[in-house]
Amino acid sequence: MQQDNRIPQDNVPIIRAGKVLSVNTSTGKGQKKHPSGRCLLREDFGIEGDGHAGTDFRQVSLLAQESIEKIKAKGIDVGPGDFAENITTQGIVLHELSIGTRLRAGRSVLLEITRIGKVCHDRCAIFHAVGDCVMPREGVFARVVAGGELREGDVIEVVP
Repeated sequence: MQQDNRIPQDNVPIIRAGKVLSVNTSTGKGQKKHPSGRCLLREDFGIEGDGHAGTDFRQVSLLAQESIEKIKAKGIDVGPGDFAENITTQGIVLHELSIGTRLRAGRSVLLEITRIGKVCHDRCAIFHAVGDCVMPREGVFARVVAGGELREGDVIEVVP
C-alpha cells in the first residue's frame, strides 16, 4: 500500500515528502554554490566546509526546484546552487511551511525551519537580468537539530 504524503489544509493538499535534488556548497559567502553530491551536516552548525555554516539561525539554506523553475521560465539558465542554496529539493513547497516545521532528510538529518525568505541588500546578477529573484521570497533557512550525511536523491519529508 502506498503512503499518502499529503495532508489537507484549507482544502489544499500539501506535499509532505520529496527528494533532495542537489547538495551545494561554497567556501565563502556571497557566491553561488556548486553541487557536491553529498555533505556532512553538523548539529547546531550547518554543512561542514560551507562558507555559511555557523551557530546562527541560518545554518542551512533550502530552495525548491519548483521555485528555480519560475526564474528559468523568464529565460535565465539557472540551476541548483545558483541562488546560493545548500539544498535543492523537489516535491515540497518549502516557502509554504511554517517557522518551526521540522524536516527529516536522509537517514539521520533533522532540520528546523527558522526563517522563510531573506532581505537581499545587494541585488544579485539574476535580479539584474530579469528583475526578479526567488530566494528572498521562497528560500528557507534552517538550523541543524540532528546531523549526519546527506546525499543527492535522499528523501526529505515534513515531520508530523
